[in-house]
Amino acid sequence: MTLTLWFVFFLAVQVIHFLGTWKLYESAGRKRWEAAIPVYNAIVLMKIIGRPTWWTFLLFIPIINLIMFPVIWVETVRSFGKKSSLDTFLAIITFGFYVFYINYTQPLNYIADRNANTEHKASDTVSSLLFAIIVATIVHTYFIQPYTIPTSSLEKSLLVGDFLFVSKMNYGARVPMTTVAMPMVHDTIPMTKQKSYLNWPQLPYFRLPGFQTINRTDIVVFNWPADTVVKFRDRSGVRVDKPIDKKSNYVKRCVGVPGDSLSIKDGLVYINGKELILPERAKPQFSYNVALDGKAPIDFEYLFRDMDITDGAGFLNQQTRDTLFISALTAAGAERLKNVPGVKSVNRVIYKNGDLSVFPHTKPWSQDNFGPIYIPQKGKTVALNLETLPLYKTIITDYEKNDLKINGNEIVINGKVVTTYTFKQNYYWMMGDNRHNSEDSRYWGYVPENHIVGKPIFIWMSWDTNGKGLNKIRWNRVFTTVNGEGQPQSYFKYFLIALAAFFIGEYFWKKRKAKQNI
Repeated sequence: MTLTLWFVFFLAVQVIHFLGTWKLYESAGRKRWEAAIPVYNAIVLMKIIGRPTWWTFLLFIPIINLIMFPVIWVETVRSFGKKSSLDTFLAIITFGFYVFYINYTQPLNYIADRNANTEHKASDTVSSLLFAIIVATIVHTYFIQPYTIPTSSLEKSLLVGDFLFVSKMNYGARVPMTTVAMPMVHDTIPMTKQKSYLNWPQLPYFRLPGFQTINRTDIVVFNWPADTVVKFRDRSGVRVDKPIDKKSNYVKRCVGVPGDSLSIKDGLVYINGKELILPERAKPQFSYNVALDGKAPIDFEYLFRDMDITDGAGFLNQQTRDTLFISALTAAGAERLKNVPGVKSVNRVIYKNGDLSVFPHTKPWSQDNFGPIYIPQKGKTVALNLETLPLYKTIITDYEKNDLKINGNEIVINGKVVTTYTFKQNYYWMMGDNRHNSEDSRYWGYVPENHIVGKPIFIWMSWDTNGKGLNKIRWNRVFTTVNGEGQPQSYFKYFLIALAAFFIGEYFWKKRKAKQNI
């Protein structure tokens, strides 16, 4: 929905509210017109039902308001003596229109001194649960979101089984665009195959101010722009057009920011003609062909474990046993491997042949040799012709919602023949450190600014499915930061010390208080 449509919708809601409540306002000793003034009518209603004024703010927060509206409907009918379970049920099941029935057909008996505290234990439990859901949803939506690493695309930096906290504040929290959805779940209701949201209505994109911009080499969580699948990693072929904020969450490293010229040469990323220097914690990996001396015995299980080669990343030619293919190995690991007895040579695999699965699917590029391309910047203009169009076609049609047609050699956008295009938002280029095992921008192109979710900041748990017993937990990764200088350091022991100090302090405080009360 456009801003104009949302304004009309907002006014319609205000009219409905006025028509359904003006007699209630008068019965509560307020003026009739107070039910008609947007926002002010909500503040007055909070006074009528005996609830704090700050609740008004919650009514205008997407998703949170879906929880608040039923609460307000119930509190309103109870303020006029309708306290039965049937009244509560009717207020909710009619989406608040039960208030209309009371407003026009029932004697209005306003209870000014109504006890706002619930009289039933079950109701008290429900109220507490709703409040907890509201608080958790606000934190999840605008501050910090938990996230799990599902793939090995950032192997070494982030491992499969890492549980992260993703900050929404660093780059600015994005206000939910999908306004009708279950709180704190993504695109699918847990333990079902049903989607958790309605496609309509949609809010226009808006992001709260952040305290930093996305920098090159930042690890970023974003909505996968090309996501049209039913659920994450589904390959059923069923196409689903998802709202932006309900597309699958991906995590990659940003290697190109708006305005950059990016190219890839033999697997190395170049920005504006200079090689991109990755931080110390980044461990880029490539595929390697390893030639073996078939006569020398090699314990491959020990070798893979010692080289920290990910399970499934090494394949031995079982027939000749003289070649080994490793799909994910760091440069340092390759140098170590050269010194292993029985290893004749170690050669990095570099893909040079044209691969039409690589973006923009029209160039003789590959995942290791690519570009140069321009990373679009908001407000900047590029020349547009039939040769450059494939680079920006998805931006023009899908991300920036223009009507695009090709008429012979002419490009027609929104009914006008054009030779240039000006971008409406910023774009980024995201890649995985595990270069040959990462589905990233090399295959589906640019990541729009409105797809950015947040910045991973903390690993609070790391679970190794191949470990046994206590070793299933990667203790050296628990409570480590995702970013920062040098190698990751676990703060878990400091957390345990702080936790122990808290409980010891609380014990002595309670003991001292008990003595004072004697």
